[in-house]
This record gives sequence, C-alpha cells and structure tokens, in this order.
Amino acid sequence: MTEPTLQPDKPAPSSSPREPKPRPRKPGGAGLRTWQSVLLGLVLLGLAGALLLGFCLMLLWPRLPDLNKVTDYRPDLPLRVYTAQGTLIGEFGVQRRAVIPYDQVPKQLKQAVLAAEDSRFFEHGAIDFAGVARAALADFGAGGAVQGASTITMQVARDFYLSPEKTPLRKIVEALLAYKIENTLTKDQILDRYINQVYLGQRAYGFAAAAQVYYGKPLSELSLAQIAVLAGLPQAPSAYNPQNSLKLAVWRQHYVLGRMLALGDITRAQYEQALKAPLNVLAGQGVLHYDVDADYAAEAVREIMVARFGEAAYTDGYKVTTTLVDTDQTAADAAVRAGLLAYDRRNGWRGPEGHVDLPENPQDATKAALAALKTRPDVGGLKAAVVLQVERKGVVVLRRDGQQETISGEGLAFCRPGLYDKATAARRIVAGSIVRLHALPKGGWEILQLPQAQSALVSLQPQTGAIQAWVGGFDFNHEKFDHVDQAFRQPGSSFKPFIYSAAVAEGLAPSTIIDDAPISINPGPGQPLWQPHNYENEFAGPMPASAALAHSDNVAAVRVVLAVGVPYARFHASQFGLPLDQIPPYPTMVLGAGSFTPLQMARAYAVFANGGYLVQPTLISKITDARGNVLYETTKQALGQPETPRIITPGNAYLMTRMLQDVIQEGTGAAAKSLGRTDLAGKTGTTSNFHDAWFDGYNHNRVTVTWVGYNQPRSLGNGEQGASVALPIWIQYMRTALNGDPDIPWAPPPDVVQIPVNPATGFASVGSYAVPNAKEAYFLQQYPPLDPSVVPGVATSASAPAAAVGTSGGQLTSGSGEPVTIGPPPSTRTPTPPQPGPAQNNAPFIVLPGAGK
Repeated sequence: MTEPTLQPDKPAPSSSPREPKPRPRKPGGAGLRTWQSVLLGLVLLGLAGALLLGFCLMLLWPRLPDLNKVTDYRPDLPLRVYTAQGTLIGEFGVQRRAVIPYDQVPKQLKQAVLAAEDSRFFEHGAIDFAGVARAALADFGAGGAVQGASTITMQVARDFYLSPEKTPLRKIVEALLAYKIENTLTKDQILDRYINQVYLGQRAYGFAAAAQVYYGKPLSELSLAQIAVLAGLPQAPSAYNPQNSLKLAVWRQHYVLGRMLALGDITRAQYEQALKAPLNVLAGQGVLHYDVDADYAAEAVREIMVARFGEAAYTDGYKVTTTLVDTDQTAADAAVRAGLLAYDRRNGWRGPEGHVDLPENPQDATKAALAALKTRPDVGGLKAAVVLQVERKGVVVLRRDGQQETISGEGLAFCRPGLYDKATAARRIVAGSIVRLHALPKGGWEILQLPQAQSALVSLQPQTGAIQAWVGGFDFNHEKFDHVDQAFRQPGSSFKPFIYSAAVAEGLAPSTIIDDAPISINPGPGQPLWQPHNYENEFAGPMPASAALAHSDNVAAVRVVLAVGVPYARFHASQFGLPLDQIPPYPTMVLGAGSFTPLQMARAYAVFANGGYLVQPTLISKITDARGNVLYETTKQALGQPETPRIITPGNAYLMTRMLQDVIQEGTGAAAKSLGRTDLAGKTGTTSNFHDAWFDGYNHNRVTVTWVGYNQPRSLGNGEQGASVALPIWIQYMRTALNGDPDIPWAPPPDVVQIPVNPATGFASVGSYAVPNAKEAYFLQQYPPLDPSVVPGVATSASAPAAAVGTSGGQLTSGSGEPVTIGPPPSTRTPTPPQPGPAQNNAPFIVLPGAGK
C-alpha cells in the first residue's frame, strides 16, 4: 500500500469543512420593503375587487328582478280532487306541490333542514362568510369541490329566480338576490319559502308534497327517521331518492341525524331509535298513493276542469270537492276487483304473463329478476313476481321489493294446471316465469293472473243525482279507459223495464196476463222471419207481466213492445235520458239492442227510484281557487223543476218498482235476497252470446249499476249471465253501501189503487166473475182492471179463459179484432209517427186493463 507523499512547499489538506465565502450583504431595509410590496399588492387587489364588485353592483343591482314571487308567494299549484269527506283522490299538474303554513311545519323538520343545509341560518346574514371559509378549506384540502357554501337564503334566490348552471356571474347574482331577500323578508318567512319551494325529486316541490310522494302521508304523521330522509334530499334529489336508491338515502339520513345530534336537536336515545326505525317508503317511481282509490272519477274531474279553465287548471291551485263517499268508493273498488277475480278463477289458468331469462348464478338471477319487475307495477292489488325455482314443496318467487316467498298448498290451487309436466308452453310455470301474487285472507300468497275482462260500477242518489261511487275498471294505471262513461254497451234485458213502463202508461199492470207462446215477425220483404226465443228455448204460456219481467221472458217482452208500438216505446224510453239515436227503431230494442253507458243506465233507473223524475248525475259539488274562494257550488236539485222534469207518473214508477222487486224476490236477481232487505228492486241483463252482463238495481236512496264484459266484445263464456257475473259485484257493494240505511217499504202513491183480480185472467174479481183465490193487485187509478162482463168474447163463467186480446200492426185490438183506444188522452200523449206493424203468427196476445178507456 502506497502512502501519500507530503510536499513541504504545499499546505497539508485540512479535514474540517471549508469556510464559506462571505456573501455580499443587502441593504438593511430590503426585507421590510418586500413585505410592504406584498401588502400593497393585496390592498390594490382588494381595491380592484371592490371596484369590480361596485361596478357589478351598479350594473346588476338595478337589473335584479323584483321580489313579488317571494313576497307575494303564489307558486304553481296542481289541481287537487277530493271526496265529499275531504280525502285527496287525485292531483294533476307539472309540479307536485302542497303549500303548508309555516306554523304547521313540524319542529323536527325545521331542525332537520337547518342541520343538513344551514345550521347557522338564524345567526348569519345573506352569506355565511364563516361557512364560505370552511368550504374553501375543505375544497382546497380535497383538491376539488366537496362542500357547498350556499345559505338557505341563497338557495331560495336560486330556486325562485335562477337557473341551476354554475357560473361566477350566476353566483354573484345569487348573492345579490340573497341580500335583497334578507332585507325584505324575515328569517321565518325565508325558511317558509324554502320548505314549500325546494325541489325534492319525483316532481315533488316542497316537503309537504314529498311526504305524500314518498310516504303517502302528511308531514305531521312522519317519524323522525322519515323526516331525516326528506331533509337529506335537497342536496341531490336524484341520488338520495329513497324509491330509487334506498342505500344512499339511508347514508344521507344518517348524516342528517348525526348533525341533529351534534347540534342538540335530538337526544342520543332519539338518534339511536331513528337509525333503527323502518322507513316504509312507498313502492313506485313517484306514483302518488291515496287512501281512497278513485282514479277514474278523478280523471273525469280533470277533463271537466281542463275543458273549463284550460291549462290554468294545472297551475292555479284549484280544489275540487266531489260527491264521492269514502266508504262507498272503497267498497265499490273492492267489489269490482273481487268480482273480476272471481270470474277469472272460473275460467281457469291461462299462463304466466311473461318470462325473463335467469342466469345460473343466484345473485345474477336476482338482479335480472328485479330488473324485469321494475316495469311491472302492482295492478289491482296483484303484485308482480318472478319464479326463481319450481320445487315439489312449492314455487319460490321474488317480489318487486326483493322479498322471496315460497308459494305452496292453497296458494297453488289456481295455477296448478301450469305445474303439470304435460302443460303447454304457454301455460307452464318455470324458472323465469312472471306471475301475479294475491294476498290470502289468512296470510300468505296465492298465484293468480291479471283479469282480461273489465267491469264498471256507478252508484248515485236518485233524488239528487249525486254520484257516490265511480269505478271504471280493474285498475286505472293498467287501463285508463273509463267504462262508466265511455263504454257504450248493449244493455240486454236490463233495458226491458223502460218498455214495460211505456206499457204501464198505456194501462199495463203487474197482474196483466201475457201469453208466453211462440211468435214470428216478418221484418220486411226478403228478410227471414224473426222468431224471438227465451233463454232456454222454453215457453211458459200465460203469465202475469210481473212474472214475465222477473224471469226475463223475451217473448213476453216482444209482445209488450208490439202492444204499445215501436215508435211510442222508443220515444218513451228516450225520456229516461237515453239518447234516441242510440235506441234502434225495431222491436229488438226491447231485448237491449241499443248501446248505453253504465252512467246513462244509472240515471235512467233513478227515475223509478225517485218516483218519476229525471235528474242530472253530479260528480262535482264544489270548486275553490288557491285562496279558498268558492267558484262553483252545486245546489240540491228540486224535483219537478225544469232541470229535473217529471217524465212518468208516481204510479208508473211505483208499479215498475213492484215488478222489479219481484225480479229479486222470485226472479233472476234472487241472489240479492242474501242482503236481507225488502226494499230492493232491479233487473239483470245479458246480451247475445254472453258478451255483456249487467245488474241495475236500487232502493229509495241509492241506484247502482254494474257491468262486466271485454273491451273487444266477445263471449264471457256459456252461462256467464248478469245474475252470475254482474250481480255478485252489486251485492258485495250494496252490502257495505246500505249498511245503516233503514229498510223502508215502498208506499203506493195516490194515483195507484188496489183491487182484487182473478190471477188466471188478470180481470177484476167482481160479481158473477168473483173467484175464491182472488189476489189484491195494484193498478193506475185511471186504468183499473177490466170488468170481464164488458170485455167482448169473454164467457159468463168465472173460470172461462180470457179473450184473445192482442196486437195487430202494433195497435191493440179486442178479441173480435176491433181496434181499441188505450192510454192517456190524445192531448197528453206525445204523438209518434205511424209505423206499419210486422206480420205475426196467430198466438194469443196481451190484455191491457185500459183497453176501451
């Protein structure tokens, strides 16, 4: 190893650090001058900012909008429809909004909103500078915008006047407007505007509207947990929407509750309880839910209001009170749905309503099923579900809310044909099948299907026309076509009473004998003979008119229309509010060949119920504007006035009611006897090939019409008549609607007399013609029963058969064929044009008590 050689003429290297060369020193005041320059720059920058702000104020302040929209607060308010009891049943408008007075806002909601949005609201001015600094630091630390600094006043300014775009100019204008608002309104007034104006998703503006959308309840009924969810919505209504993103909504709720706890608004116990409390968020994407289901009636009101007020109906806050009764409407809706489901059960399982391919992975299968169910809301109480597994012990399904159910036993009774191996592909239930679930009375579920048939029920007060129940179909959201006032359907035999009434006006009585025997009618040259027949193609022979109507005898009804004449029968029927052009000018009219809506039929039957007056059906009882001013209020219709004319005599109405009571007591409507009342009257109706089924019935205080059929007319099925399809719906509804109503017998009016008659002939049981089995019968006073001693062709024996008195060319004739005059004097009977009568066979005809009068 070589060592270094030292040279004495050079200094040895030193191991210590080299001394740094001294730097040239600056003058002593240079540092101070630097800070002065910085400070001066800041001052100049501040002055520039102040000048800029002043310039902006000079330019923008005069251009700021006036505050009328805030001070004179008149937001766009939707049209709202209520029942007679004040229950909300419909809301129509671009914005869903319900303005709630500030003093009625729950205290916890105010606290929750302030905790979430602006906890120092009552302490700062228009701008919270401390909040601005805090937000700036948070944003700087996060490297981006993570915290807002808008006060509630600034949000009010934005909600009322500005667009949501984020630009420096808009923020300046927002701040200026906030100052202007703070100088005009009190803090309470500003918070009031915010609570009623802020957008909260699903077209809901204001917390009162959001409470209805998400929970179906008013604010006053919400729990702390539910309030906290709503209070978290203003920051991001779409992201925190509990109907779409429940997990995010709960996360935001926890933040709000935490802030309320930190601020001392709630206790630790309240906080813990709220975290665990159920939210009970309504299913559906912003679909409003009402305590009373009356969508068809509400839609009818909407159409009326738009026709009257135009587009302003949706924004001016009109409130419409209807005549609907809560309990009646609810009962009607339940009866229609139960009736259609019962009919659907009788016609068997058709198959699943759809199918979705499920992946093998269970988690992926669940996601696919839930995605398919999003577009299948509840319909008429039937919940959509996807079949996950088909096992021996039952069928495992997934509901729309993510809940799994195992259906077995009774729950599979209806759909069992779809579980057989030999079931057709259309009917078979497999994994991925979309089915409907219906709650069983004792708990659990059963698999059903959506009914394809439709129904309608309308019920009104016969004295006033006030509609108390209106159901236009199985479910409005599934099908919006309203069968109450839009479906023109053939009424079948339910039209017969109007023709019988025409005959009563001509002297017919319930005891009048009609011969139910074959009859042939020549409709015209080149046309085949028309031979009306009864339901079972049987003929009962001579029978009282009441029995003929009670058993819906077709041949007897044809004889009645021929007896009074087609023109007069048609005109008479039109007096019941049935449009003349909807009544065919042929004898077939008596069998229901015309077309009418259930509402038209209800109005017509009300004439019998109220003693002979034609009333106008009424759905709206009152309309008020947003300030509560009454714009319209219905008055009770006084019977007999020009708007409620008498169209038949009290006696006519009474005799028809007696005959229609027999329909229930001993005829096709006998099932209604299960109601245990004696004041019910009505008529079944079934059209050709069972296309339509009706029951039209009433008592003193209520007229109810039910109809069942398909939208595109087709057979309901062999034997599916008015008595088996429509009447059960009527009975179920009336059982509730008549609860508490007294059972009052129908009293005969002064123009009706009671006289004993021979039940075999319908003639008076008098003198030598008196019979031991005579029965008391009712007649119009001007048309007492015929005295057999003066009827041509009647033998002098009391047991002799009645003469063959009938029709010839639509004109009544005696047994000898001589024309007779019947009915009211010519001056009181509306003239009808003459019409040639159809040719007919030689069978016995009707004997009318008024013949020869």
